[in-house]
Amino acid sequence: MSLFNQLGSLLDNGGDSNWLSSANTLLEQNGGVSGLVEKFQSGGLGEIVNSWVGTGNNLSITPEQIESVLGQSQLGDVAAKLGLDSSQLSQQLADHLPTLIDKLTPGGELPADNLLAQGLDLAKGLFNR
Repeated sequence: MSLFNQLGSLLDNGGDSNWLSSANTLLEQNGGVSGLVEKFQSGGLGEIVNSWVGTGNNLSITPEQIESVLGQSQLGDVAAKLGLDSSQLSQQLADHLPTLIDKLTPGGELPADNLLAQGLDLAKGLFNR
């Protein structure tokens, strides 16, 4: 399945349309997939985030863990742009970020550059989200 097909299936998730926009914004603000993964590793959640990148099962993450790594300021800014409160955003990210990172790291490999974040922008436009 191609990256765009995978992103399309991720977009069809029962009405949580803001999560992809929030994930894309966070990718941009944190240096792409590699930067975001590094931030979670530095925040003490290496085992969790490495499971998303790896080829095995994805470990879950809580909204509180999302908040501890990304911080209230960053989450609050992104949430405000999307018309959410930061707790709603944290919950959406906890629900969907493991799958998104998993899909954006096929074969367990981090991307060499920020092309996948650009692909998210393109997919978002294609699906009018």
